[in-house]
Amino acid sequence: MTPETTARAARSGDLRARMLEAAERLLNSAPGNDISTRAVCEAVGVTQPILYRLFGDKNGLLAALVENGFERYISRKQALEATDDPVADLRAGWDDHTDFALTHRALYRLMFSPVLPEVPAPADRIFELLKQTLDRCAAVGAVRIPTEEAAQAILSANVGVALSILSQPSRFRDPLLSARVRDAVFASCLDESAAARPAPDEGPARAALCLEARLRDRPPEELRPEETALLLLWLGRLQRAAP
Repeated sequence: MTPETTARAARSGDLRARMLEAAERLLNSAPGNDISTRAVCEAVGVTQPILYRLFGDKNGLLAALVENGFERYISRKQALEATDDPVADLRAGWDDHTDFALTHRALYRLMFSPVLPEVPAPADRIFELLKQTLDRCAAVGAVRIPTEEAAQAILSANVGVALSILSQPSRFRDPLLSARVRDAVFASCLDESAAARPAPDEGPARAALCLEARLRDRPPEELRPEETALLLLWLGRLQRAAP
């Protein structure tokens, strides 16, 4: 790549970032959370053909804005401190999710809108980050159900309460609503007691859940990869067989 090409790409990237910032700014101030490509171009001082070259059309602009929002969300999550208490980290993660929604109201509604033609790839990373924290909880015996199922319950509830607050603020105005829903969902998925350890009378499923999380976090050197995979398969069967 020549210096001229590099400089051109840098200018294009800077312009793209400025257009995304302008689009989010306009989205925040728009009564119906809708924007026009003309307004975005005027805010940046460019012509519409430049927007079409960078994003294709308005849908391409909104898709890029959503993807950028997820990337910023992920960076924010990765910056959160991981402590020795994974359940406390999980609770902090829920509260941070709600705070992100309230801080970026229009963007958040767009990110989690059911009318999106497809979910951007970074959205999957959100689920994986949540599951990683749940795996840490499971490793200390603090998860009642498989972490995949717990992640589904927690993320859907967190998104649901955030969208409810944003969409109908007059109805969902209780400042403790998010914490109440969080505690209710956590109670169904977690055992937050200090003595949350697999006990003999809980059957093999709870012990299997705890052991699986530990093996995924730190595979034993004594076993070959295929042996570890087989052990994880058996542990998964024990969890699914539980009533």
